[in-house]
Amino acid sequence: MESNEKTFGGLKLSGFLMLFMLFILLVCSVLLFTLNIWWGFLLGILGLVKFFICLFGFMQVEPNDGRVMVFFGKYKGTIKENGFFWVNPFYEKKKITLRARNLDVPPIKVNDKVGNPVMIGLVLVWRVKDTYKAMFDIDSSSLAMPAIHTSDKQHPSAVNIAGGALMGRMNNFERFVKIQSDSALRSVAGLYAYDNQENGDEVTLRSGNKLVNERLEEELTNRLSIAGMEVVEARINYLAYASEIAGVMLRRQQADAIIAAREKIVEGAVSMVHMALEKLDKEGVVSLDEDKKAAMVSNLLVVLCADEAAQPVLNTGTLYH
Repeated sequence: MESNEKTFGGLKLSGFLMLFMLFILLVCSVLLFTLNIWWGFLLGILGLVKFFICLFGFMQVEPNDGRVMVFFGKYKGTIKENGFFWVNPFYEKKKITLRARNLDVPPIKVNDKVGNPVMIGLVLVWRVKDTYKAMFDIDSSSLAMPAIHTSDKQHPSAVNIAGGALMGRMNNFERFVKIQSDSALRSVAGLYAYDNQENGDEVTLRSGNKLVNERLEEELTNRLSIAGMEVVEARINYLAYASEIAGVMLRRQQADAIIAAREKIVEGAVSMVHMALEKLDKEGVVSLDEDKKAAMVSNLLVVLCADEAAQPVLNTGTLYH
């Protein structure tokens, strides 16, 4: 989407120079009153009126801050240059911060790709990139919190009123980002399963952290770009099964771990038995027929695969009795 943001091209003077000029104007206006003639009073009054009007043209722009300049409803540009300036006092100078802001989205319950309910949370770092879109392309009034009595100092709305228009404006932006982040998180979580079940190569929420975070960042960028906001970083900071299935899924994971461990034990035991038979046959230590080999394999597998230590049994007869 094309940006309409532009650099302010109107009259912009050094604030210190203008202070000096206004001081001279004030001195001249006072001197005119001492002339004791009618046109001196008139010019003195006009000078004082001009002095007080010009005082509203001063502004200070700090690093990573900006001023959106509006002249009777018409956008005239944005000032991002740092310093102390004076502009036409009839300009509306809307302050906006371009600094990075952090948003911690608490875990929400969503359904993954296979329909399992999971709890997933998000940490987002964002900032305003396009001041025109941020100021004029979203309706801040639709995001504002319900009005309350200003004596309630603990309520965020009261803090916004006390802190000025900038804090209220940025809090409105943050609520917009939070709503869009919640929606994007639900959308991305539905594209992946929580964990591998059948296909071990499939990207999941648990194993594909980098790919999932990149997909989440792309989704957030698409949603927030309409408001002139840039996603600096987005990552999942909380992931767990929902409480109603957490116990069942824990048992499934334990069963998968037990099966994998048993497979490894059996694989090692078979390899050891095969090696023992080959070594006995190669070195001619003892000659075993098929029945004796079968008995030996059975005994070795029981010893190697048993959960508990095997109890030795002494055979006082022959191998067949």
